[in-house]
Amino acid sequence: MDDNIKITPPELSMGQKIKKTLTHNMVTVFFIVLCIIGFYYSGLTFGFLLNDIVTRMVRNSFLVLALLLPVMAGMGLNFAIVLGAMCAQAAVIFVTHWGIVGLPGIGVTILLTTPLAMLLGYLTGLLFNKAKGQEMIGGMILGFFSNGIYQLIFLILIGAVIPFNNETLVLSSGVGLRTTIDLADGLKYAIDDFWRLPFTTAGMGFGALMLVHGIIRYIKGIPSLGHKPGNKKYILSSVTGVALAGWLYYIKGTASFINFIKVPMLTAILIGLMCVFTTYFIRTKLGQDFRTVGQDRHIADVSGIHSDKTRLTAMIMSTVFASWGHVIFLQNLGTFSTYGSHEQIGFYSVAALLIGGASVTNAKISHALLGTLLFHTLFIVSPLAGRNLFGDAQLGEYFRVFVAYGVIGVSLVMHAWRKQLENKRRLSQQ
Repeated sequence: MDDNIKITPPELSMGQKIKKTLTHNMVTVFFIVLCIIGFYYSGLTFGFLLNDIVTRMVRNSFLVLALLLPVMAGMGLNFAIVLGAMCAQAAVIFVTHWGIVGLPGIGVTILLTTPLAMLLGYLTGLLFNKAKGQEMIGGMILGFFSNGIYQLIFLILIGAVIPFNNETLVLSSGVGLRTTIDLADGLKYAIDDFWRLPFTTAGMGFGALMLVHGIIRYIKGIPSLGHKPGNKKYILSSVTGVALAGWLYYIKGTASFINFIKVPMLTAILIGLMCVFTTYFIRTKLGQDFRTVGQDRHIADVSGIHSDKTRLTAMIMSTVFASWGHVIFLQNLGTFSTYGSHEQIGFYSVAALLIGGASVTNAKISHALLGTLLFHTLFIVSPLAGRNLFGDAQLGEYFRVFVAYGVIGVSLVMHAWRKQLENKRRLSQQ
């Protein structure tokens, strides 16, 4: 028998294709259904929900995108981004103390937080290189340890050892910071208020971009990613863009509440630039090194790639991006808990990424953005749905906590189940 003869597997029927798609995306489909059910029982109007989602998307998307590089480099879900959040909060506290407001204040905050985040990212990378295979649990424990140091500095040393004369920020005893810091008349909305557009206008512009991008990519393809000209998904992108622009053009002529929703364009552009950077970074030499190390460290070492150094670079970049994302988060929030705002950043960001369809070995920009959308939709509707279903407002809040933490466990279990089903199907086809 000729060894060069290739056996082509039989083409899947429509039912098999649907089953395969649902199996591959079961986590995302499950949470989409939960969001729809939750929205139905919450009693919220679509306009109100959309307004809240826009606010939360621009607030949290950058943080979730910061998780992608470590996954690409084979380090799993980076719970240690909480260290970047601590760097950002420390910088915001000092900038608020110095009275630097607006965009100049944001600039000084970035200048302060970046070198500190690079240092902590470097130390975290060194730790993870000593604990290969245990990065996620190591990141969680490291976050708890770092939180203790953070509280030591800002609860004990501020005012006692570190001079900090500010009656607004410091406790009446003169030692330690107050539990809540208000950024009003300071950094609050410094980025968001720079440029706002109505949601309808911004959405129509985005739809036009989708149309142009789809047409160009359909004609040219992306050879570096193996996408040949004529890829059908770019037709879908163009059609979606036209549909979005057409729907919003119709809404613009009505009295819908959607017309009153404003989009912070500078923040949205920063998120878009982060997506563009990640897309093109993957195609660079360093990005390919990340992928190679993530797939097999031994092969990477044999190929001449210094896997430990590559992992270190991924962790530094992720921590820096997380610190920038937390600056965006804080200026959008306008007030934050000095000792608590950073604690759940890792859990919430990881949960959002998992809901979007990512796993500990594979994460994409689409996973991050879709997951952020679904997670925060669920976060908005779940308390009201819980209250309306069970008649207890407090139960609704418990439901919110369950959603926040339970989705991580549910997502990981469903990802493991999906992988098991795919392995069985692969074996049955051999």
